Formats: sequence, structure tokens, C-alpha cells
Amino acid sequence: MTVEIVILAMIAAFLGLRLYAVLGRRADHGEEPVKSRFEAPPAVKGPASKQPAPVQVRLPERIAAPAVVRAAAAQTMEPAVERGLRDIAAGDRRFDVQTFLDGARSAYRMILEAFWRGDKDELAQLCDAHVAQGFIAEIDARNAAGETLDNRLVRIEDVTIVSASYSAPVARITLKLTADIASVTRDGQGAMIAGSLDDAVVVQDVWTFSRDVGSPNPDWLLDETDEG
Repeated sequence: MTVEIVILAMIAAFLGLRLYAVLGRRADHGEEPVKSRFEAPPAVKGPASKQPAPVQVRLPERIAAPAVVRAAAAQTMEPAVERGLRDIAAGDRRFDVQTFLDGARSAYRMILEAFWRGDKDELAQLCDAHVAQGFIAEIDARNAAGETLDNRLVRIEDVTIVSASYSAPVARITLKLTADIASVTRDGQGAMIAGSLDDAVVVQDVWTFSRDVGSPNPDWLLDETDEG
């Protein structure tokens, strides 16, 4: 009996030593506990880092009509002109000021050259009826006098919008065009009787173009002329 008690005591002592070796040795020797793979990594201590400021997104304000935006880039507009262009853009969503100005430059050249060479058919296509008739009357008078024009449009210096209006369905825009033109008038024998091709003259014209925005025809017609 005594022997069994001694053996059991020895076993208990052995188990106690083993438990101490497994559970107590880390604390005794200052070893780090083993991390679980589910544990979050410890926070790194150091100087506090600045958080990035939130990005502010500015929403666009009311978008202006493309026509007016483009016109503003091309010239400084009077308030009345801007209102007129906005009215035209509201009545015709296809309207674009820069496209109109480019077309007006081309039309100015085409109309002048048609008048100079006496092309009545082209004038009838590019102008309103009463303006075309005015050009044709001058062509007839020139022909009756036996004279011809040998003019050259050297360049268009400037195109400025003077006024713009919309009275449904008709839109009207008046332009001031400044150009350098070399003018020569010849008699029936081709002799020069006036002007010079060597010296261009600065000419200013005020032309008004109009268009029925309800028409499928996108072309603007010259419906009024004046000198600047």
C-alpha cells in the first residue's frame, strides 16, 4: 500500500513538472506568446499621421447655351446680343454661333464674288428676294455701261455680331464685317478705268442674315445690307 502511494506521488510530481514546463516557462523566461492567425496585428505606435482632407467636388452651375458660350469666346457681347442669341438657341437647338460665323464669312465671300462676276443665279440662292433684286439691278446697270469688275477679296479682318433677335419662326443676326478688298473697274475693251489691284481698301459692311428655323433648309439668307 505504501509502495503504491509513493508511486502515485511520483507520477503526480512528474505530471506537475511537465505542466509547469508547458504553461509556466514562457512567463518565467519572458517569451512572447504565439499569435493566433485570427488576431489583429498590434497597432504601431508612433507620431500621429494626418488624415487626408476629404475631396470636395464642385458641381457645375447652370450650363449656358452652347451658342452663347461660343459667342462669348469669340467676342465681348452686349447683353441684348446675348439675349437674342439665347432666344435663337432656344428656338433652334441645332444653332451654334461659331458655325454661323464661319458660314457667314464664307457667304460674304461667295456673295461678293457672285456680284462681281455678275452671277445672278447664285445671288438668288444666297440672298433674300429683295436683296438679290438689288444686286441684279446693279449688275444690269453695269452691263449696260459696258463695264466689268475685277475685284479681289484679300482677307476678312473681323466679324462682329451687332444684334440678334428671334421672332418665331424667324431668326435674324446682324454682322459688321471688316475686309480688305482690291477693286478694279474695266471698260468694254478691258482697260482699267478705276481702282487698283495693288492697293487693297478697307471696307466695312453691315449685313443681316435671317433664317426660318422651322424650315428643313439650314441655310441663312442675306436679307439686308448696309455700309459700316
